[in-house]
Amino acid sequence: MTLLGYLLLGTGILLIAVTVYLLASGGGSVKADAAVSEDEHQIPRELLKKVKRIEISTRSVVNDVFSGEYHSVFKGRGMEFSEVREYQPGDDIRTIDWNVSARMGHPYVKIFEEERELTVMLLVDVSSSGNFGTTEQLKREVAAELSAVLAFSAIKNNDKVGLLIFSDKIEKFIPPHKGRKHVLRVIREILFYKPKEAATDLSTALEYLSKVIKRRSIAFMISDFLSEGYDKSLQVANKKHDLIAVSVTDPREISLPDAGMIDLEDAETGETILVDTSSAGLRSGFFNESMKERTKKTDFFKSIGVDHIDIMTDRSYVQPITKFFKMRAKRLAG
Repeated sequence: MTLLGYLLLGTGILLIAVTVYLLASGGGSVKADAAVSEDEHQIPRELLKKVKRIEISTRSVVNDVFSGEYHSVFKGRGMEFSEVREYQPGDDIRTIDWNVSARMGHPYVKIFEEERELTVMLLVDVSSSGNFGTTEQLKREVAAELSAVLAFSAIKNNDKVGLLIFSDKIEKFIPPHKGRKHVLRVIREILFYKPKEAATDLSTALEYLSKVIKRRSIAFMISDFLSEGYDKSLQVANKKHDLIAVSVTDPREISLPDAGMIDLEDAETGETILVDTSSAGLRSGFFNESMKERTKKTDFFKSIGVDHIDIMTDRSYVQPITKFFKMRAKRLAG
């Protein structure tokens, strides 16, 4: 493997920045488990403080920014067939039921009703590469905040929220439920669950989603997408669910600093390599290859109709999510 290939495989997990594992132990069953609430007094106080801090910090975002957008974007997609009736002038011709129309001899249209509630699934990657961060937050902490915003937006609209934590296997599954207490548990698990495995397999999570969630759901897959071979699974899952890819990236996974001789470690395999980052050619090559990979990933999502939200750990996630909501609303209106 070439040096640049190795760097991309490890995504520039820099030992100069951290080999720090800041996540406290939390853990849980490796098998699917029922969404039974935990008593708050059983959780260490410092962990509770962190969870509640996330709730407070995301509350204004949910209330002021995303509440209306969430409803308009997702409630419009949660439609189920009700009945057919005769076509009337002004009806959308896309709703014509051609089979019934042919049988009856004149046009009939399908009538849909908005579902009373939707199911939002959070598929969160907890592989070791999420324990990386060179700014104020680790990628895993950013993923927890994003999950909080999405989960609180969902329950504000009386929808259910479920959680699927995965590495290269299914680490934990929390079935969809409603309520603030349930959402707080979801956030705790994302922040403090101690995974059994270090590697990533997105296909495993996508296939499990389709098995356990029978009805169509809104599924946010939150990951750095440092995995291969998930193309087919993503396409299959997207046909059954409304799948949104949320990629979380640290700036040092795109560009290397001029820091002299440093060790780079692949967080998921533990392999290391010594490189000279004072080389302008190496830094330039790493940046170009990283950007090429990012473009390839974005183009793939677009080609199969999967919406993509690109989050950087050194920038606010509010603008990318707001842009996503507006884009979806515009598309639905068109």
